Amino acid sequence: MILIILAIVIVPFLLGQLVEKALKLKDISFRVGLVLFTITLALAPFVTRIAGGGNWKDAIRLGIDLAGGTNMVFQVDHKGAEEAEKEVNSELMDRMVGAIGRRINPSGTEEVTVRAVGQDRIEVIVPGADADKVDRTKKAITNLGQLEFAVLANQEDHADIIQLAKDTNRAEIYNAEGKIIAAWKKVGTEASRDGGKPVRKDVGVNDLVEFRDVENSDGETIREFLVVYDPDPARRITGRLLKRAYQTSGQSGPVVGFTFNTTGGQLFRRLTTRYQPRTGAGYHTRLAVLLNEEIHSAPRINDVIGASGVIEGQFSQRELDELINVLNAGALEVPLEREPVSEFTVSPTLGTDVQEKGKLAIIVAAVAVFVFMLMYYWIAGAVADVCLLVNLILVLGTMSFIDATFTLPGLAGLVLTIGMAVDANVLIFERIREEQNKGSSLRMSIQNGFSRALTTIVDANVTTLITAVVLYMIGTDQVKGFAVTLFIGIVMSMFSALYLGRLIFDIMERKRWISDVKMASIVGQTNWDFTGKTMMALSASALLIIIGMSSFFARGEDNLDIDFRGGSMVTFSFEDQPTVDEVRSVLTKTFDEKFGSDITLEQLTTTTADGSDATLFRLRTTVQKTQEVADAINEGFANSPHELVRQHMQIGEIIAIPARLSDDTGEDAADGSTGNDASDGAPNPFAGGHEATLTFSEEISAESVAADVAEEIAKLNGDDGSQKYTETESLVAAATTDDPFNPSAKGTSFTVRVSPIVPDAEVNQTLESLRTRLASEPNFEEVNSFDSAVAGETQIDALLALFFSLIAIVAYIWFRFQRITFGLAAVAALVHDVLCVLGMVALSSYLSGNPIGNLLQLEDFKINLPMIAAFLTVVGYSLNDTIVVFDRIREVRGKNPALTNEMVNTSLNQTLSRTLLTSLTTFIVVAILYAIGGEGIHGFAFCLLLGVIVGTYSSIYVASPVLLWLMNREPATK
Repeated sequence: MILIILAIVIVPFLLGQLVEKALKLKDISFRVGLVLFTITLALAPFVTRIAGGGNWKDAIRLGIDLAGGTNMVFQVDHKGAEEAEKEVNSELMDRMVGAIGRRINPSGTEEVTVRAVGQDRIEVIVPGADADKVDRTKKAITNLGQLEFAVLANQEDHADIIQLAKDTNRAEIYNAEGKIIAAWKKVGTEASRDGGKPVRKDVGVNDLVEFRDVENSDGETIREFLVVYDPDPARRITGRLLKRAYQTSGQSGPVVGFTFNTTGGQLFRRLTTRYQPRTGAGYHTRLAVLLNEEIHSAPRINDVIGASGVIEGQFSQRELDELINVLNAGALEVPLEREPVSEFTVSPTLGTDVQEKGKLAIIVAAVAVFVFMLMYYWIAGAVADVCLLVNLILVLGTMSFIDATFTLPGLAGLVLTIGMAVDANVLIFERIREEQNKGSSLRMSIQNGFSRALTTIVDANVTTLITAVVLYMIGTDQVKGFAVTLFIGIVMSMFSALYLGRLIFDIMERKRWISDVKMASIVGQTNWDFTGKTMMALSASALLIIIGMSSFFARGEDNLDIDFRGGSMVTFSFEDQPTVDEVRSVLTKTFDEKFGSDITLEQLTTTTADGSDATLFRLRTTVQKTQEVADAINEGFANSPHELVRQHMQIGEIIAIPARLSDDTGEDAADGSTGNDASDGAPNPFAGGHEATLTFSEEISAESVAADVAEEIAKLNGDDGSQKYTETESLVAAATTDDPFNPSAKGTSFTVRVSPIVPDAEVNQTLESLRTRLASEPNFEEVNSFDSAVAGETQIDALLALFFSLIAIVAYIWFRFQRITFGLAAVAALVHDVLCVLGMVALSSYLSGNPIGNLLQLEDFKINLPMIAAFLTVVGYSLNDTIVVFDRIREVRGKNPALTNEMVNTSLNQTLSRTLLTSLTTFIVVAILYAIGGEGIHGFAFCLLLGVIVGTYSSIYVASPVLLWLMNREPATK
């Protein structure tokens, strides 16, 4: 490893010296070495993957919107925290993060991210998770994991406490010292045998225990038992004393075994000794086993129990596994809300489609810019293309090196970087053109072109970097991906254009490979009276803003996506191809009847794995619970001729797995199965069992298939009505046909093996039951939900981001130009740009769906966080042109205290070609992104497209006239 590091550091500079000698030039070895060093460093993550036998693509970490998976944010239950007398602070949140991480990733081998967000929220990111795994993850996260052992109050041992509970009629009963001695606790639930709604556990009512029946808020009658506690908190037996939890077998089926530490063992022995059965008493004291403040079992105390015991409770196999993981990981100190306050889930299939469209947009945009620069700037354009190629390598390498996540907006940022990266080259080349037109030598033209463009390039890019930093601070994981890509792209573009570009020009000039820098010219020297058209331009702007903002306010909350409004968004499809009007008609009626809620429906087109087009429908609603949305969609199309795409499962022939022959020859079974594990000779638990090939309509993971089959087996009952099979997950194995040794592998075809203790009739019953259950649930390619409280906070964050961006930009321009009037004029243009784009987003909704709107690919765009990222990018990009103009105004004005119309017109005419060219290159890439970048960033690209046009216009017709007016309105002061 040390040798590799030394090679990366030393070899590029040695090559730099060789290049210097080969070219017979002085003072370029370090410059060449530095460029080669940065390129080598950027390529290192990809080369090491290839050298290790992997794929270079593995060096790039994809976000869940590209790879599929889920991003959920859970909030602390503050009421529960108060009851637990816990202060929600950073230390507690760090411990919560650790406990949740151990629960959902006990082996530590999965690429799961758990981190605190804000003061009271925890974000969990699980890449590549399917719907089944998302559901399991939610349960593991929100399970408090609080275990406690106490006793049920009975009329013989606790008559005084029972009377006190009746007298006070409170949920908790305290003694004279103010210490809790008893509390009413409800009975927990268990999975129903028919797979329906969970039912309350039956813990019995004999042995003189005290109970009461109360009605909850849903009208359900709940039985509560009086649980007696030790008044001394230090002697209460809780999960903190637990040493280990594990699965074992009991009389009623699978149970959770546990072992206490020394202190726990002593306290448990003390408790069970105190309540030993009394000869002739006719009753037994019942132990109360509480999980998350609910009674899960109440076994009789028959004997003294020390450090070990079991928890019974008619658990399903999945409940058993989840409970063991939770107990071993440790209880959460404070509870979390059951439902995430925000959820963003994308299926791997949809993520792949988004990836492909993003890649296509990058390739087409890069080729378009390469060709344009080459055709317009010739040799200089070839230099720009080399710089752009190196810039892309540096951006990708840096993202990989720092293990940054590529998200869908991040891909859009990479495309945008392609356009913005050549802006610096355009500014330099146009400066070189000016120097050559003045009659300067080639060497002086190059030197002055780079030096005079330097401050303009830095100033213009710093403002964009400011917006990138603000975006990173307020954005979601997806928006942060864009901010990181944009920031790295801007920094690397300055390095490639200013440092690498200058190096190449210096080498070509000193070697006499070029005698001048020839370029095409679309916009020659002009002498237009821009300031004379100020009133006409401002009137047109005012009219556009009034119309646009009128549309915006008329639409009200309909402008906002669920990010800012609260609600859910789901994406689904049909087996056939209904029209969007047919789908909208059904869902509008259903959601109006069930929730009184309006919906927004979009029709999307994606490309499937076989290259064919598929139609999806994306539903937005203010209903916040995604399960209620799923139920409503299911209900709406229950009797419809249009069938929702569901997970259909085909069951192949169930065949017996041959057992190993028992003769002395050692000959194996006819199919080659030995009945033993081929790797270590251990007995094969499935020999003599049954196997079947299951084929699914949608991709799923092997571990989910095995878990689903095991869950159905756990529902099988014996003759006495009790659970027939325990430890059901050990009875099932599933493997894809393509990658049989990877339990996380995904596919559509699986070989499922079942232990020989399950007969073929029950295997068939299990698989049929699973097929029925899966076919009843619609498949969602995408799920996104936001709690209304979070949406309100997001609105405030977005407004603050815009506000602080403008403040920071004004401050920077004030500092650079030494006058606040420059900053105020720039902000006037920015406000103009944001209002214009905002208004046109609102107007687009009225044009969507008609022939003109369809031609322009307009949709009912909603303002969301990615669109806010686009607004802030518009702010940064608009300033690029404005700063170029302001920089030339400062140069033309010189030391003159006044600013005249002639000075402004001269500056605008001199910078017109570079203003149009920088805008054109960015417009090309953004137009490509809008046209073929995919549905996920369509609104984002629409804002950028408008922003490029409006920003170019405002730098000429808004920022410059406002600056002229401000500087002539007040005395010239710094």
